Amino acid sequence: MTALWRSTRSFPPAARLLMANQFGINLGFYMLMPYLAAHLTGELGLAAWAVGLVLGVRNLSQQGLFLVGGALADRYGYKAPIMAGCLLRTAGFALLGWVDSLPALVVASAATGFAGALFNPAVRAYLAAEAGERRVEAFATFNVYYQAGMLLGPLVGLALLAADFRLVCTVASAVFALLSAAQARALPDRRAADPGAVPAGGGPSRVPVGAGWRTVVANRPFLLFSAAMIGSYVLTFQVYLALPLAAGGALGADGAKVTSGLFVLSAAVAVAGQLRLTAWARSRWPADRALVRGLAVMGLAFLPLALAPSGGGRYGTGGVLVALAVAVALLAAGSAVVYPFEMDTVVSLSGNRLVATHYGLYNTVSGLGITVGNLATGAFWDYAQRHGVAWLPWVALTATGLACAGAVHALSRTGRLAAPAARPVPA
Repeated sequence: MTALWRSTRSFPPAARLLMANQFGINLGFYMLMPYLAAHLTGELGLAAWAVGLVLGVRNLSQQGLFLVGGALADRYGYKAPIMAGCLLRTAGFALLGWVDSLPALVVASAATGFAGALFNPAVRAYLAAEAGERRVEAFATFNVYYQAGMLLGPLVGLALLAADFRLVCTVASAVFALLSAAQARALPDRRAADPGAVPAGGGPSRVPVGAGWRTVVANRPFLLFSAAMIGSYVLTFQVYLALPLAAGGALGADGAKVTSGLFVLSAAVAVAGQLRLTAWARSRWPADRALVRGLAVMGLAFLPLALAPSGGGRYGTGGVLVALAVAVALLAAGSAVVYPFEMDTVVSLSGNRLVATHYGLYNTVSGLGITVGNLATGAFWDYAQRHGVAWLPWVALTATGLACAGAVHALSRTGRLAAPAARPVPA
């Protein structure tokens, strides 16, 4: 905690507020969302297709609109989308607890998703601007707050759920209302500085949204890096898909408890190890090598599950549990190494221009990749269960991580991860 406090205090006040803001965002989100499906099916009695619709609309409205949120941040400044997103999620979370009709639930779910699309790219672009040359350290510290919110959110939500789901939604909504008030009072208004366009009066330019999109889409090295990093997001998402499936297959009804423990372990490794791992990696490798090695560790994290005993019984179940714990710890450690260098590379490849729009497109690409990757992982899983080849999905995930590391290494060797020269913004 001392190292975290010292690192946090070394950044400007706006950066510190953004870090606390991200902790609050994740605290409020994760105290509610893990329990929403059970509320919809249990208390409201919705059919499975309706629950899927509500949850799918939230994901689609966030992933599909990241590019819009990023472009708005570059056009109108970072503070406005951050505040708009928090206010929108305040209303959306309140609605989720107090409405029971499907149309109203869909509207509330869409609002919470669009809120994330508004503030996520803006927060990261703002933090990069405030940190300057210390972006890697800033994103490492930021990730500690991010993971801490993920760790505490479900625990707070579970405690409130003992009273009523509406109380969970009300408290989560209140968290975002407090964040909105704090930002309105203390977060300075900051706009993107664009060295590629000269505005009237000499201040920061306001690049038209369409022109910004064309600039980002024309940034070939950035697009290649975004595609190369898709595999890392597919691997990270397996904490929600393949790993719970493995826990359920090994322990049956008790798999849910193991899954909760895996979430706690993942967040705890990130919170406890992020700053140390980032400092250790920076002292040994340049950014591209840190990315490659971190991605390789993320892929190799699934290898213990391929080697674990697949049969039942005491030793088979124990072996799977040990393999799950090792996999989660390695996956979290690899992600902790990758994340700050990844965020810094996006800024470098943007040429420090239209940073929020670049983050927006990057998140959209990764979101689409997660969807395709999950479909593939599910198909591998079903095939493995039918044909008795339990190792297959884990080997496929390991290969995904190694392929991702190889792609980033290839980009680095060909010079495509170097910061580009300034380019004019298209009219």
